Amino acid sequence: MFGWNIRKRGDGSTSFDDGVGAVSGAWVLGRPPGVTPGLLIYVMVDSVAATLDAIVSNGGEIVQPIGADALEITARFRDPGET
Repeated sequence: MFGWNIRKRGDGSTSFDDGVGAVSGAWVLGRPPGVTPGLLIYVMVDSVAATLDAIVSNGGEIVQPIGADALEITARFRDPGET
C-alpha cells in the first residue's frame, strides 16, 4: 500500500522501512486486534486518493473519507485482518 520495503530482521521478525528510508519499524504478531478506538498512526503518502483506492481494492475499509480533518489531507481505514 505505502511503498515500504518489507524485510526479515536478524531475529526473524517482519519489519519495514518507509519509501524514503526515514522510518523503520516492526510488527508484533500474535496480539488480538483492538476493538475500541485508540492509537491512530498516520502514514505520509504521495497521493491519499490513490492510496485509498489501493486499500479498498485489497480488502480494506475506509472509515473516514478524505476531508474530515480540515486543514490536513487525511483519511482513515481499517485493516481487512481486523475484526
